Amino acid sequence: MGKQHHPSMPFFSTFHSLLLLLLLRSPLLLSALTQPNHYFINCGSPVNVSDVITGRVFVGDASHFPNLIFTKSAEAAGDSLSLNTTSDIYRSARIFRQPLSSYALDVSASPGNYILRLHFFAFDSKENLSSAVFDVSVPGNLVLLKDFQVSGGASPVVKEFWLNLSVSRFVVYFNPKASSFAFVNALEVFLVIPQGFIPDRAPSINVTGKGTNYDGILHEVLQVVYRVNVGGDDIVSENDSTLWRTWKNDSSYALAPNATTPKSKQSPPTYQSDDDKYLATDYVYQTAKIMTRSTTNISKPNATWRFDVSPKSRYIVRAHFCDIISTSPSDVHIFNLYVYGNFAEVINSFNKTLGITETETAFHFDCVVYSDDYGVLNISIGFRNDSLSTAAYLNGLEVLKMMGNWDYRYVNQPGHGRAKVLAGTIAGSVSFLVIVVVVIVLMLKYRKPKQTATLDWPTLSVFRSTEGGVSSSDSRLTDHTVQNLHLGLKLSLAEIHFATNHFDEKLLIGKGGFGNVYKGVLRDNTQVAVKRSKPGQGQGILEFQTEIIVLSKIQHRHLVSLIGYCDERSEMILVFDFMEKRALRDHLYGSDLPPLSWKQRLDICIGAARGLHYLHKGSVSAIIHRDVKSTNILLDSNFVAKVADFGLSKFGPPDHEGTHFSTNIKGTFGYLDPEYFKTEQLTEKSDVYSFGVVLLEVLCAKPALNPSLPRDQMNLAEWGMASFQNGTIEEMIDVSLAGQINQNSLRKFCETAEKCLRDDSDKRPNMGDVIWDLEYALQLQQTGIQKQTGMDSMTDGSSMLALSNMQRFPSFSMSFVGGDDSGTAEPRETESKQTDTDVFSQMSIKEAR
Repeated sequence: MGKQHHPSMPFFSTFHSLLLLLLLRSPLLLSALTQPNHYFINCGSPVNVSDVITGRVFVGDASHFPNLIFTKSAEAAGDSLSLNTTSDIYRSARIFRQPLSSYALDVSASPGNYILRLHFFAFDSKENLSSAVFDVSVPGNLVLLKDFQVSGGASPVVKEFWLNLSVSRFVVYFNPKASSFAFVNALEVFLVIPQGFIPDRAPSINVTGKGTNYDGILHEVLQVVYRVNVGGDDIVSENDSTLWRTWKNDSSYALAPNATTPKSKQSPPTYQSDDDKYLATDYVYQTAKIMTRSTTNISKPNATWRFDVSPKSRYIVRAHFCDIISTSPSDVHIFNLYVYGNFAEVINSFNKTLGITETETAFHFDCVVYSDDYGVLNISIGFRNDSLSTAAYLNGLEVLKMMGNWDYRYVNQPGHGRAKVLAGTIAGSVSFLVIVVVVIVLMLKYRKPKQTATLDWPTLSVFRSTEGGVSSSDSRLTDHTVQNLHLGLKLSLAEIHFATNHFDEKLLIGKGGFGNVYKGVLRDNTQVAVKRSKPGQGQGILEFQTEIIVLSKIQHRHLVSLIGYCDERSEMILVFDFMEKRALRDHLYGSDLPPLSWKQRLDICIGAARGLHYLHKGSVSAIIHRDVKSTNILLDSNFVAKVADFGLSKFGPPDHEGTHFSTNIKGTFGYLDPEYFKTEQLTEKSDVYSFGVVLLEVLCAKPALNPSLPRDQMNLAEWGMASFQNGTIEEMIDVSLAGQINQNSLRKFCETAEKCLRDDSDKRPNMGDVIWDLEYALQLQQTGIQKQTGMDSMTDGSSMLALSNMQRFPSFSMSFVGGDDSGTAEPRETESKQTDTDVFSQMSIKEAR
């Protein structure tokens, strides 16, 4: 059969040839073919500075620098040649006096892991550089340095950041404060070849112990805070041939210097791969601090290094190891690495799983650490009880602060300097624009008609929020994609600005990991709460979409109502009913609000339980909230409880008791279901466990986690369960409730909390049972009826509570139907339907069914 002839082939062949010729002749595209993957910039100078040892050439920004654009209105400052500094890059500076002054670098040719270094030195000049106060930020309003100032006459200050770039243009902004100015002496931006240099996942650790894996690190900007050479001298950048890093001696960080001895070896280490050579310089792995059993102090069995950090922040800790003390693989050293005195990782000098089969092999361990309330980070090595190892060692430590989510949607959005960049591009690339026009015309002429319409939603990679969000591997909501969003709820950004008076700080009513919450008034005088996600810091787009999807599908008196959302100009804004009485936690501790009465607390718990029960059983698809906590239970003007914040929620299977599915662990420490934590199997009972923690908060007016308390009291759930077993729960009760609680009501409430907090999810009640038990506790409080021996919602003969012996009434499992929370219920295992009032009216000592 002969070859078919396509009538348009000659035209397209000729067009492609012409297009290729024009593209090759275009100056813009020729430069794109040779785009650098590194920039070394000598700021404020036309002079190039060469570093003979490292081979780097810092190009003067006042000279021609391909693919570099900086704010042209910036000034240059120079010092006298007599200044004695370690490098000529500190002899000049670029000064910025205008907001959002910037350097813009073309990095489109080489996406990947980058290091950003900013060099500052306040040399003597008429500008008085030491008086400068400014911020340094990147697109997305992610501030890297806030209110930054450099002391005069001191050594140069170098700030280093790690970030993953998948953008065409990377911009660094310098923002002077008030009447001040900003400056920078030199700037480095260069690609780190190994893609695994920055991990995307690492185990998390806090002051109470090791947690689940933290996902999405690649979407964070990391700042190097400490880089320590353990057991060796300072290492200057010239001795780090791969990444030009500086490493400080560890002596000033060691808590007990006598617990270890330094060790060094001349031979270079063995690396498991060429990529590992980038992790640290050879000199780090050629020195170490060694702890032996003979030098171990019984009172202080571990060797510890202490670092000052920001309180309640997130850090990456990278520990470097290389066994330079063993003589053969049979001389194995197995010991523990600790963070905050908690077990973090087993270190094995010959770990075959890691491919370590010979001595002097370099390896490392990464973890995400949540710092404590005091801004102290302790990292230790110590011996294991099950190991005969005679030594433990550590070669190096790096501590990097997690600055926030690198939301690269914002990099190419219109902004200051963008017009100048675009104007320069157009001016130098007229021929390229002609090509673009021709191509577009042809595409419009020959394209196939679209089959479906799509929403105007940004296309971007998946990223996570600062407190646990949705990762690319955690995509249970893919059946509820963007096209299902409720467009009728969409509000204009102009309406949001009107409601909040342009986000007036006087209307700010709350702050969180997602960003800020403002009180607002719509044009129809509706009072609202406006939750505005901060770019780079707030909740990710999947959490934003999830909350819209969930709230557009449900309506219930005890769930917050979504009034609308806004996604204009890269904003992610949600608008809810205004909750005048704020969050439940604000009425329990941490504020000066008057304490709630016991009856109010019971009513609030019942309302929240009804909201959760509706999520689990009353909606079309079962919805698991996954972040139940006292800050996510809001109160309206009448103290009616409403469950809020559905960013982590998951759509589960239809109503089948006991169904579960696997998912990455998300939630809040202190409220996480231990079974979910261990198995990653998510069920409705995970919400029940979290609600049990809330019940303890309500009873005790104590936070779920309090690291300042003794170890056995840090975790409220563990402390409460121990108190249930020991009969000491009354010692934990909020003192403001003294004399208010009927003992029978307390007994029933505590039994309910204890059942919710059981480790085995099969032994926990469902939310319908919880509602019944809490309403029973309320009825006992109001009437003072004594319980009679009978059945509870989960009868197991539990008598943990050492309160007065009381008879039991039955707890009917109630399944609420409908979304209006009318109070109608269907008691299971009964022949007739009754309201809860009817059920209670039939209760008596001798007539309980």
